[in-house]
Amino acid sequence: MELAELFGQVIVAPAKPLPPPRTFDIETGELAARRSLRRQIAKLERELADAFVTAFPMGGLASPAATHSEPRLLDLEQLERVRDDLAERVRAARATISELAEQHAANRLLLERMLLEPGKYRFARVSRNDLGELGCGAWHVRPRLGLIGMLMGWWQVKLSSGCPLARGRGLAVAARSAPRLWYA
Repeated sequence: MELAELFGQVIVAPAKPLPPPRTFDIETGELAARRSLRRQIAKLERELADAFVTAFPMGGLASPAATHSEPRLLDLEQLERVRDDLAERVRAARATISELAEQHAANRLLLERMLLEPGKYRFARVSRNDLGELGCGAWHVRPRLGLIGMLMGWWQVKLSSGCPLARGRGLAVAARSAPRLWYA
């Protein structure tokens, strides 16, 4: 039994054949070039995103200037310009990350030397931010027992307790704006 008989319908073939698919005026080479450029741009955007994520704990990267806000179709020259700009931003981001990593390594080495010989690094200070670590706190080289320790050459490295205690602005503002009563 045929499908048409089951449903009681008659299937009629179209009277005229469908038109052939449209051909585009763009050459095949240009399409391949566009496809290649879009792949390169996508790869560079992924690399830039990875660099941003890597640099975020170190202080981040500089934000780019906004160029266009409306959607548009780019020609080959504009695609190449976008690709070249992205390649330059990725190179600059990698350079920034390597510079920050070198600074953090140098500060870690300084901290190790401070801990080994505090007398050579009098009053030196290295913060956690200088080491690439999150949070508050700093290592200070201080004399033991104040002035006596300074005169005797007794130096020590102290780690600060961290962030200062949070105080609300409400109490300070209220204390300043409250009327002062002076009694004689």
